Amino acid sequence: MGIEIITLLIVVALLALMALGVPLGITTLTVSLGTAILYFGERAGFFIVAANVSEVLHKYELIAVPFFVFMANVLERSGIANSLFDSMAIMGGRFRGSVAVQTCIVAVVLAAMSGIMGGEIVMLGLIALPQMLRLGYDKKLSIGIICAAGALATLIPPSVVLIVYGLAAQVSITKLFAASAVPGLILAALYITYILVRVRLNPAMAPIYDIPETGLPFFQRLRYLKGVILPGILIGAVLGVIYSGIATVTEAAAIGAVGALVVAAIRGELKWKMARDAMRQTVLTVGSIIWLVLGAVSLIGIYNRIGGGDFLRGLLTSLDIGPIWVIVVMMLIVMVLGTFLEWIAIIFITVPIFAPVVVDLGFDPVWFGVLFAMNIQIYYLSPPFGPACFFLKSVAPKSIELQTIFAAVLPFIALQFVGLMLVLFIPDLALWLPSMLD
Repeated sequence: MGIEIITLLIVVALLALMALGVPLGITTLTVSLGTAILYFGERAGFFIVAANVSEVLHKYELIAVPFFVFMANVLERSGIANSLFDSMAIMGGRFRGSVAVQTCIVAVVLAAMSGIMGGEIVMLGLIALPQMLRLGYDKKLSIGIICAAGALATLIPPSVVLIVYGLAAQVSITKLFAASAVPGLILAALYITYILVRVRLNPAMAPIYDIPETGLPFFQRLRYLKGVILPGILIGAVLGVIYSGIATVTEAAAIGAVGALVVAAIRGELKWKMARDAMRQTVLTVGSIIWLVLGAVSLIGIYNRIGGGDFLRGLLTSLDIGPIWVIVVMMLIVMVLGTFLEWIAIIFITVPIFAPVVVDLGFDPVWFGVLFAMNIQIYYLSPPFGPACFFLKSVAPKSIELQTIFAAVLPFIALQFVGLMLVLFIPDLALWLPSMLD
């Protein structure tokens, strides 16, 4: 049986099992095990799958994921997000659209503290959305900025997406973090510019945030920055030890986890119930991630052993188009896969195949990693399966329908495409900062 038929059968089997409601991690693990037994026999098939799984679980860098997830859960429960939003809203003063702009800035800070997207959107949905709706902000503008800014956690370091990509592509996670910082800030700047232009053209979309504190002189408002100090120190410590070379990403993640506990203690929020809930949620989140990792790694490992990787790489390199358009084709494949696969499965299924092709074409795999993360960010927002939309729906007022959320994110998806095109055709936007680390 040819590799073309096997590839088609694997895709059909994946889709069929997912249609039956089988979890994705179990689906990929089942298909990989079935393929291994079919090709290598029962005993050898089980051994090969077990060897693939064992290899990835022994990767030291993977330990960073539970540390960063735990850090995010502790900070979420210690009230940092509330303090951040209050401080930044007051510092914004009385200009039109200030609350939406501050929501975007808070999202950037939260992304730099967490690295995971779902919790950030839930936090912003609980804190910022009621505030903007109460002040009379346009509903779609409020929803769109929360979903788009909340999804920045997939790109701004310490992004878990970049950690997993680095493991799959075997590239420096430190350089990925450095490369993604500027594109992440560019996206945030695009969102803020869009907000300011929209409210300038239509002032009714964003009433002025008029409370006594916002009317104080700038230097008097500085005292309200106390809500930014602790998270700022924590972010600086975690990213500082990474970029300076003092600690690896995994060690920095451990520093962040301990630092989050210290921040919670300083705020008087470090209680047994809070720590227990944070640990429980960390186990649930990391457990689901690990199952997806195991299934995806075992599937791509078996597929490569039977020649599938060489087959797909040959297809990509044989395309009669320019090298940059091969990259575009890869991005389109990721977008299609995003309609029915989780991001972590997409990474482990595609990156081991794509990364060698990227290098053969003369491109930097770190730059491609940034493009990949930006593509995943688009997938997070895109209807009809955008996870960000469903995360917000879970905490939004019942009067807000899912269709409204889908409509609200469309302008921001367009802005994400603009950011993706900028990095695609101007690689130095991503690569100049990593070059300074050499």
